[in-house]
Amino acid sequence: MAASVHTVESARVLVPLVITFLAPLALWRLRKNINLREGVSFAAAALAFFSVLSMVPGVLDGVIWTYHLVTFFPGVSITFAVDGLSLIFAIVATFLWFFATSYNIGYMRSLNEHAQTRYYFCFAVAIFGAVGVAFSGTVVTLYLFYEVITVFTYPLVAHHQDEEGYKGARKYLVYLMGTSKLFLLPAMILTYVLCGTLDFNLGDISRGMFPPGADPKLVTITYFLFLYGLGKAALMPIHNWLPSAMVAPTPVSALLHAVAVVKAGVFSVSRIMLSCFGVDLLSSLGLGLITAYLAAFTIVVASIIALTKDDLKARLAYSTVSQLSYIIIGVAMLSPLAVKGGLLHIAHHAFAKITLFFAAGAIYVATHLKQIPLMDGIGRKMPFTFGAFAVAALSMIGVPPVSGFVTKWYLANGAVSIHQYILLLALLASTLLNAGYFVPVVYRAFFRPPAEGVDHSHFKEAPMVMVVPLCLTALISVLLGLFPGTFGSFTDVFGGF
Repeated sequence: MAASVHTVESARVLVPLVITFLAPLALWRLRKNINLREGVSFAAAALAFFSVLSMVPGVLDGVIWTYHLVTFFPGVSITFAVDGLSLIFAIVATFLWFFATSYNIGYMRSLNEHAQTRYYFCFAVAIFGAVGVAFSGTVVTLYLFYEVITVFTYPLVAHHQDEEGYKGARKYLVYLMGTSKLFLLPAMILTYVLCGTLDFNLGDISRGMFPPGADPKLVTITYFLFLYGLGKAALMPIHNWLPSAMVAPTPVSALLHAVAVVKAGVFSVSRIMLSCFGVDLLSSLGLGLITAYLAAFTIVVASIIALTKDDLKARLAYSTVSQLSYIIIGVAMLSPLAVKGGLLHIAHHAFAKITLFFAAGAIYVATHLKQIPLMDGIGRKMPFTFGAFAVAALSMIGVPPVSGFVTKWYLANGAVSIHQYILLLALLASTLLNAGYFVPVVYRAFFRPPAEGVDHSHFKEAPMVMVVPLCLTALISVLLGLFPGTFGSFTDVFGGF
């Protein structure tokens, strides 16, 4: 453990949690005044973001902020903790909530969607769950908030309340609740039996929680129960829920893919690997490389499937399945460069992917088009939307100076540093596949004549409350590429890393 790392007990850890807990209640209370209702989301997002930001100086100085809430019995408690890894996820979730609120207003009002208060309420609770996951200091705490996200995003996936919506939502719930009950709960029990505690070992990613004499077979079983119990990470074959959830409104898809749901999954996998098992144990049992190869398989196969999809949201969904495994492969390689690249991708992917989904929603609001072949030429009618889409696509591909390049640079160098050239090849192949399914969308939009039978005369940009957020998130994606230390500083202090 780095000598400068130390814990400080402080109730300030609770402030973002209290804000995000009270926000949904205020939204419901103000449901008859839609302007005040939406104003609550803006205010809560800003307050939560700045309260998270207030903990940054301490963390960069080596402080791990903690707050113990309740102990059920020895080694099993609800405890919150904030370290470098926590801040990456919490900053992303609260910051993007502000942009998502603006976008939500344009989308929901333009389409005159029903049940808007329920929608905003569940959206806000999902952010509360995301902050809780980010600040979890124990496996129990993480599990509880992980389930909060699942339960309260179900109504969002089923929002349209039609047969397709209920079918997608059922699959969503069965996959995520099923894996958490069948795999994640037994993993927690085994961890407690082997370790005598469910408290994360924060401050030292090398040691983890398990004692030196722990049975390797039981440790291995526990590890894979965790890996597949955290189904939100969408590691194949626990991935099919994610494309099925695309029946939800597009802002929900952005929440699922960029802000809360899948990020809670890959964050949790990262936390379990580094703060529960630790680098030394994963390396000695060979579990890191096995996981890296599983992630590489997911990256390549999901990218190939994305190539076959003509529905824009479906293509983006399989892109997400692939991109999430960049985070897992980075952490699983267990080399400093790769781990840094993987953790950075939590933020870098979030800004690019929310831009892509914002663009998909803006296209639908303005044109009611979903199929890529029908989008020929509409980039000339919607230059801001497709320009932002192009920037975010470049990030997914990994073209400098956009942030995705930084991720892939660290991952590639990490693979070389441990002489894993097959993993390097998978990363390079995925980059070509990323280009294969993103470049044609942009090319069609700007350089092809209008598709036959599609009247472009009435097409124009979506409302500015939608276009401005997607342009800003695209711009931030570029800035993160130009200034990689923005989130990189958190990885540098994480676990004495």
